[in-house]
Amino acid sequence: MKDTKKLTKMQEEVLRKKGTEPAFSGKLLYNKDKGTYKCGYCGQDIFESKKKFDSGTGWPSFYDAIPGAVKFKLDLSHIIPQKEVVCSKCGSHLGHVYSDAPQTPTGKRFCINSCALDFKKNKKKK
Repeated sequence: MKDTKKLTKMQEEVLRKKGTEPAFSGKLLYNKDKGTYKCGYCGQDIFESKKKFDSGTGWPSFYDAIPGAVKFKLDLSHIIPQKEVVCSKCGSHLGHVYSDAPQTPTGKRFCINSCALDFKKNKKKK
C-alpha cells in the first residue's frame, strides 16, 4: 500500500517498522469514552470500546477485535515467538495478542500501541 498519510515519527516506527511505543505513554491508554478504535493509518474499524480493559501493562488492551478487522502473523523477532496483530486492510502493525487474560471472555489480551490507533467517539443520542 502506498503511504499517503502523514505519520508522526512514533507512528512511522510502530505502523511501518513494527516498533513499540513506550509503556504508559499513549494518548488512548486511559480513554474511557464509548466509540470505535480505528487503524491509525487507513481508518478501518478495529476494536469496539466495550471490549477494552485495563490490563495494567501500559498499552491499550482489548479482549477481541471486530470480526475480519485484523490478521495475525508469526513474529520471531524476540526470544519467545509472538503473534503479531496487523490491520487486515492496509497491513499496518498494531501490536501483539497474548492468551494471558483469564479475566476476559476470550482469555485474550490484544496489546495494542496507542499511536497505531485513532478513536471515533459515539455520537450522543438526542
